[in-house]
Parts: sequence; C-alpha cells; structure tokens
Amino acid sequence: MRQPAHGGNLAWAAALAGCPPDAILDFSASISPLGPPNSAIAAIQSQIGNLKHYPDPNYSELRLALSHFHQLPPEWILPGNGSAELLTLIGRELAQLAATILITPAFGDYYRTLAAYKANVLECPLSLVLSEAEVLVSGHLPLTRDKGLLLNNPHNPTGKLFSRDSILPYLEQFALVVVDEAFMDFVPPNEEQSLIPVVQEYPNLVILRSLTKFYSLPGLRLGYAIAHPDCLAKWQLWRDPWPVNTLAAAAAIAALQDTEFQQQTWAWLPPARNQLFQGLAKIPGLQPQASAANFLLVESQESTSQLQQQLLKDHQILIRDCLSFKELGDRFFRVAVRSQSDNQRLITALSGEWGVGSGE
Repeated sequence: MRQPAHGGNLAWAAALAGCPPDAILDFSASISPLGPPNSAIAAIQSQIGNLKHYPDPNYSELRLALSHFHQLPPEWILPGNGSAELLTLIGRELAQLAATILITPAFGDYYRTLAAYKANVLECPLSLVLSEAEVLVSGHLPLTRDKGLLLNNPHNPTGKLFSRDSILPYLEQFALVVVDEAFMDFVPPNEEQSLIPVVQEYPNLVILRSLTKFYSLPGLRLGYAIAHPDCLAKWQLWRDPWPVNTLAAAAAIAALQDTEFQQQTWAWLPPARNQLFQGLAKIPGLQPQASAANFLLVESQESTSQLQQQLLKDHQILIRDCLSFKELGDRFFRVAVRSQSDNQRLITALSGEWGVGSGE
C-alpha cells in the first residue's frame, strides 16, 4: 500500500503494523482527542429522519449560526465540504492572477489546488519571512498588486502564530490574500490573531476555517470561507450543489453553540502540549519546536520515516513524517497533542527507540 502524503491514514498504518486500524494510536492527524462533542452527536441523531430530504441549498440555518458565532452577516460566509473543497475554488481564483506567493513549507493541498488550475507559484521560505520576533516582514516578499498570497495561521507544520498586525500590510499590496485559519480555534480568544474582525474592510481578503479539527469531526467534512459576498456568489456558480450534507450541517450548528466544549478544549491544550513538548525535549536527538496549535514539529537527528515505521511495528503508534514538506524532508516529524496518557505513551516509546529513559 502506498505511503500516504497526509496524516490519519489508519488503513496504511494498520497494514504496516499488522493490527486492526482501531488499535493504532494516531498522532499523525491533528485532531482534538476531546470530541466529537456530545452536542454534535445528539444533533446528528436528531437529523437521521431528514436524510430522505435534500439539504437546504443555501444552508440558511448553518450560515446564520456561523454569522452569530463570528458577528458577521450570513452572506459573508460560505460553508463547504471541508475546507479542502473551498481551497479548490480558491485555487481557481488564484490561478487568474500573475502569480501566487506561497509561504513554505506549505500544506500539500495548496500545491494540489494551485497545480490543478496551472497557477504560477512563487515559493517564499518561512525562514526568510520571519524576524527575530517571529512575525512576517514585508520587505522579504515580492509585493505587487497582480499577485496573490496564500498562507496559514497558525502555520502548518511549524505551529507558529503570526500576529494580525504582521499580515495586515499585505492586504494593501496583494490582489488577493488567502489566510487559512484551520487551527486558529485552538488559540484561546484572548490570544487569537484571526483576521475575521477586519474582513469586511478588505474585499481582497479570504479566510478559510475548519470545524473538523477543533470539534473532532474530520469524517463529516465541514469547513467554511469568509469573504466578500460577491466573491462567494461567484464560487457558488462554480461548484456542485449540496456540498454539505444534512448531518454535517446539524453537527456544526450544535458544536458552535457548545461553549462548555470550547472552554474545555482551551483548558486542556496548553498543559497537554507542554507535557508533550517537555517530554520530547528530554529525548536526545529530538528537538521539538514551540507551537500555538495542537501539534508539534520535531527535528530529529535520525531518519523519521524509519522511525515512523519502527513505532508502528513495535508500538502501534503513528506519527506524521514530513516527506511531503520538501523543505523538511526526512529529519522532521509532526505529532498531534493528545491526552496526557497518550502523550506519555508516545514519549516512552520514543525514549525506548533511542535507548534512554522516559525522563520521569
């Protein structure tokens, strides 16, 4: 079976480990271990009887829930079949420009959508666009009004959080700025740097959000774009009808209103992430990077693809190699933050592979 480019391929991992897929402890997909919320499950169950009907093609109730959540008019929001579907529409939009500046290392799906529409891509390494304060520096990017800019915040795979103020200058200098905020939900409200509060001021700004990572619903495929209504209306003419199924829409509406689950997640992540960071940092040969998201990028002195296979065969643990990030190659891996017991299981397994103690 071909090695996956993305995380979360449990069928591939189970075949390599020689065990059932549900026996794999998955650190490769950056999904919260706390969900799905009970509220979302209950909402799904309540809608089973409506599967005999088509969804509302305008997703009025879902858009209204999102508009209340973000304090925006509903026409500024477009739900999609995961943010991947919306990214495909954005790729078509970006391909109409002279070029798209891509901050690298970049999520592999960005390359997919840009290549699908034969967009001209200009790569700009992250190391060149970070100052000592770890914010974007305008002078390092080729700024022109005939180009687009695509980046994510927090950044995947490094987990770095760019300040809102560091991105705002680009909105004056690029024809289109796309900010993928798939992991912004994990940043507590008093620390988050979303551009959603300023989106109505910039018709050339598109923000992508995902509901699947924070609420542990990747199997339902649900994301949304926030942009000028004229832009979203055009995209609706490009895509298939009913991209979001009835169960996904119901789960999203319930999850958005679940403030208890949101607070629980913001309370869980910092200590769990710190536990994982500290445990990895104590293992000789590993160097984790600080992160604002629910994952850690780890530099390794050994081959991470070999380590990945060894962890699967010996411990049924799946980590995310970074071979699909060409700038990182075989000396980095990425791991999701999970429960403290799961984190410790990973730390102990890695310590064993290096032949040292777990650091406790």
